[in-house]
Amino acid sequence: MHPPRFEPFEDRLSRDIRNQLSAALPRALAQNDLAPVRGIAARYLQQGLAPHYVAYIETRLAGYAKALEMIARSGAGDALSKALVLWDLNLFFEVHEILEEAWHGARGTEKEILQAMIRAAGFYIKGEYGYLEAGAKMAGRAVAALEKNRQGCTGFDVDTLLTSLRNLDQIPPKLLPRE
Repeated sequence: MHPPRFEPFEDRLSRDIRNQLSAALPRALAQNDLAPVRGIAARYLQQGLAPHYVAYIETRLAGYAKALEMIARSGAGDALSKALVLWDLNLFFEVHEILEEAWHGARGTEKEILQAMIRAAGFYIKGEYGYLEAGAKMAGRAVAALEKNRQGCTGFDVDTLLTSLRNLDQIPPKLLPRE
């Protein structure tokens, strides 16, 4: 028997924790304060959860704190810039959350690029949990849209991302320029 693990595709509590934490992140980023996320985390941690849930929550809180610091330091204001910070911290579900909100109001090339980045993040989300076939389909759709809109892909290393997605690399590339 395998030890219990955080698995949002098969375990309702995992999915609820992931979704509620990530849904609070845009508000936390807008306020430059992790209080909305910490409140949700505290409600779960008070329940005496199994270690794999606690580890996920603590890892996410640490990642969110780092993201908040990096976004504040870089002055990233738009959704894609914030999502790229989250990407480089391997917070792919949160990338999806931030970009989906922006995608709803976007048009044309911007909308297609945001959707491609959501799908690219989806590839890594699916891969983390072993859903490689579903992830490969997402990667293929992301590649097609990114290639079509390559000229609009600014602020990140689109060539590295395209190579990684084409090769179905399970190790996600870093996309922001190195300082």
